[in-house]
Amino acid sequence: MRDINEFVYNELNYSLIFLEFPFMAGHGHDAHHTPNPLIGGVDPQFGTASPGKLGMWIFLVTDAMSFSGFLITYAVLRSKLDWPNPAEHLGIFLSGIATFLLICSSVSMVLAIDACKARNREGMLNWLLVTIIGGATFLGIQAYEYTHLVHQGITLAGFTKGTSLFGSTFYLITGFHGLHVATGVGYLICEYINARKGHYDNGDYNRLEILGLFWHFVDLVWILVFTFIYLL
Repeated sequence: MRDINEFVYNELNYSLIFLEFPFMAGHGHDAHHTPNPLIGGVDPQFGTASPGKLGMWIFLVTDAMSFSGFLITYAVLRSKLDWPNPAEHLGIFLSGIATFLLICSSVSMVLAIDACKARNREGMLNWLLVTIIGGATFLGIQAYEYTHLVHQGITLAGFTKGTSLFGSTFYLITGFHGLHVATGVGYLICEYINARKGHYDNGDYNRLEILGLFWHFVDLVWILVFTFIYLL
């Protein structure tokens, strides 16, 4: 029971770090001398922000503005034009599977960081690999979906059964997100290589947590994109 309580405690800590903008940048820490946060149940990195973490938050805030602009523009166009029903033309079932995989990869990212905290090298590597596979599979499904939709007459330049903006906004928004997923997969591969080299065997999870912030952001944005573009 104690192990379960410690696991829940540390996962709640990580979730709160993701939701709270880290204004405490002045309370930095020496990552190479950080004790194992699972020993004693106290996480010394909780409530602090390394320069890398602060930089990632700034990037995510500006990137969120870009996605907000795309989705707001999409909503305005859809309200003013005779917009086709997405459910009749887009592959909702296949995209739903991709959404599920992306959410699962977000969970595996959390488990990879938790394994790093526990200095569980094998678990950290395995969960990072699962996250990479989840992101790569998402991209594969998206590429297959694009090919299928083009054959149906939905292209970047036009749409045979309605306004051309239906296709252009779809590819622009989902493609922009897909670029983020591709970047995230590359980022994951780089950190996986670093993990295999033993860079995180000492329990220093700061860089993995920065990666996790980006990956969770990509996951959250896709849930919004999927809801706006496919379901509404």
